[in-house]
Parts: sequence; structure tokens; C-alpha cells
Amino acid sequence: MAAEIQPKALTRKPILLQRVEGSQEVVNMAVIVPKEEGVISVSEDSKNLEKSPSQWIKQRRSQILHQKFVKFEEKENTKNVQQTLSTKGPPEKRVRLQTVRVWLKRDSGQYWPSIYHAMPSPCSCMSFNPETRRLSIGLDNGTISEFILSEDYNKMTPVKSYQAHQSRVTMILFVLELEWVLSTGQDKQFAWHCSESGQRLGGYRTSAVASGLQFDIETRHVFIGDHSGQVTILKLEQESCTLVTTFRGHTGGVTALCWDPVQRVLFSGSSDHSVIMWDIGGRKGTAIELQGHNDKVQALSYAQHTRQLISCGGDGGIVVWNMDVERQETPEWLDSDSCQKCDQPFFWNFKQMWDSKKIGLRQHHCRKCGKAVCGKCSSKRSSIPLMGFEFEVRVCDSCHEAITDEERAPTATFHDSKHNIVHVHFDATRGWLLTSGTDKVIKLWDMTPVVS
Repeated sequence: MAAEIQPKALTRKPILLQRVEGSQEVVNMAVIVPKEEGVISVSEDSKNLEKSPSQWIKQRRSQILHQKFVKFEEKENTKNVQQTLSTKGPPEKRVRLQTVRVWLKRDSGQYWPSIYHAMPSPCSCMSFNPETRRLSIGLDNGTISEFILSEDYNKMTPVKSYQAHQSRVTMILFVLELEWVLSTGQDKQFAWHCSESGQRLGGYRTSAVASGLQFDIETRHVFIGDHSGQVTILKLEQESCTLVTTFRGHTGGVTALCWDPVQRVLFSGSSDHSVIMWDIGGRKGTAIELQGHNDKVQALSYAQHTRQLISCGGDGGIVVWNMDVERQETPEWLDSDSCQKCDQPFFWNFKQMWDSKKIGLRQHHCRKCGKAVCGKCSSKRSSIPLMGFEFEVRVCDSCHEAITDEERAPTATFHDSKHNIVHVHFDATRGWLLTSGTDKVIKLWDMTPVVS
């Protein structure tokens, strides 16, 4: 049974800098433009055109005149537009406009689109490289389209498009040093292409649809998390790949991955509400569990300079974890037919129940020692932050007495974004965090009060 999260009141919290509104649908992905007060977003905007003929004619006349499609005198122009509109009539369908937008902060203090670009298919993901201003966009039809943004972010120039997958592109990464574009799709394929030619260099079939993708430039290892809860590590060469290993620790699908190349640690978020830290560099198979959400973890970001992990979830929570502490692995839950504290039989242990003439009890587990215990021997609750339990969980009575006040000191802070988060992006230079929610709003936060 899930424990209730009760974050403590804090004096320090993220500062909401800006709300970017204007999208008719959820923003699938967005990034902060470095060194600029700007945001790049991709979404599937829908527009309801079920209007009366007079309303539709008035709107279409305004659009056509504004775009200067007809270059006659004003009188003839208006007449031409009226004739065009009167022959077609208003549409009766809800139209989807797959858009890429670049939002820049204006003198008024508000963010307004400097670029509003419609794509031929819904935009599912993107990757932006600020050094080259290259924008790689994954589409619902499996295509990857690449653009170069101008220095003033007022124009985007198409570079190339190529078919990377047979269905929706789920994740995309651009690796400048190798001129590679890494991607995963709903066709259960991981692929990498040459960013210059668009040529496919290689691929690998995953066990399920991938939902997390990270790359280590030093070792050329790629990390792929999928909906089955498995994480796959591949070693990439120029035109081939080798399976290094796979590991599984989540009871739900992997929803996000984050890689720390300095400490060589991989973080995975899941729909099981947990985050797991995998010590890849230590080569000991250490996995540290972090419990801080009461809904699925949607996105992860890592601040290398402070060694803090930021996890965001569907519960609207922004949790900042201090990873500069020596954390402990959660113990394996032990199997037993009777309580390992009082020897009372559990309800399936019919023989001991008959011999002792006692009613069988329900089995529980102590989160600190992992022993199988009855409810009477585990009536206490305690937080165990170094094991990732920032909120109170079930522990046996002896472990409860052994836990000191220092061991109960929190190692994470909890904050409410006030919208269900689907995507985040962290700008470590300024300490800004972007969150995109199901409310179709992008929020920009100053995280320096809590990430420092």
C-alpha cells in the first residue's frame, strides 16, 4: 500500500518567473534557449473551425488579406476574396496544426512567438543544440526533420528530413561531437543517423517501446529505457552496436532517464512513482531507490555542479534530491512463513496455525531491514531519507528504536508546481527550470533558492 507523502513546510522554494500560454494542446516538449530569454516548444495545436458562414468568411478574409496572397487594388482584392470564400463554405472539421514555436520575451515582459512553423505531421519530440542552433524534430509519422535557427531566433531554415522510423518518434538526441542523431520510435527500434547526410548508420530492436534515451560521449554507451521497465545499455560504433547489458528494477515502465557523466551514475524514473540511481561507474551493481512522488515520475534533470537531482511527476511535485550524501540500498524483502520477530504464523501457514492453535496473520515487511513481520511487530512508521524514503514508511519496532534523529534528517525538498508535469528542461547556467503541464501551460522557474 502506497504511503502518503507529507512534505514539510519550507521557507526556500522555487520562484515562478513566467507563465507561457497560448497553446491549444499539451506541449509535448520544450527547451530553454541558452543566453536568451526564450523558449522553443513543439505541440499539436487544434483549432475548431465549426463556425457560422459569416464568421468564417470574416476570418478567412482577414487571413488572406494579411498574407497578401492577392495583390490587386483594395477594392478588387476584397471582391476576389469574397468570391473565393462564397464558393467553398465553412469547414466542418476540427483541424490539427502541428506547430513549432520559438517564444521570445518582449518589452512588455510577456513571451510571444517569433516563429510559428507548421509541420506536416504531429511533433512528438525534439533536440536542440545551442552551439549550432540545430533543431531536430521527431514526428508522428517516423520522420526526423532538421532546421537551423537564425541568430536572432526569428527564422528557421529547413536542412533535411529523413525517414528514421516506421511510426512515431519517441525520443531524439543530437550528438555534435560525432555528428550523430540518436532516436527511438514506437516501432521498438533504436537507430542512429549521420546528421550531415541523413544516412542510417545502424539500429537495434528493443524489447518494448522506448521512452528514455541518454548517451555518454566518452564511452559511446547509449542507455535506453522502455515501457517494460527495462534499461538497455549498448556500445555504439560507427556502423554497429554491441549489447553490453540489461537491467530491471522498476515494477512499472521507465518514463525518463538522466545521465551524470562525472559520477557515472544513471537515474531512471518510472510509472511506479519511484526513481532509481544506478551506479554504472562503480561496477558493483548498486541501485539506490528514491521514493518522493505519489504519481508517475515524468521527467528528470541533474545539476552536476551541486550534485542535485530534480524529479517531476504527474502529481505536480518538483522534488530536489541531494545526491552528495552516502545513500544506502534498500534491502531485499525476505520470505518467511511466520513473523521473523515473534514467530507468529502467517495466514497461509496452515500447519503452524494448526499446531499452535493460532489464527494466521497478514505479512508485512520492514523497509529498513527487509524482514517479514506481522502488523503488531511493525506498528511504527519512520522516514529513512538515506534509503530514499523521505516520507514515513513501515518499519519493525526494533529498527524504529535504532533509527536516530540524524538519520531522519531530510535529504530532499518538495515543491508544488500547481500543474501536472509532462516534461521539464533545466538550464544549469542560470538555474532555470522549465515545466510543461497537462494544463497546456509552460512555466519558467528560478531554482537557485533550492538548487545551490
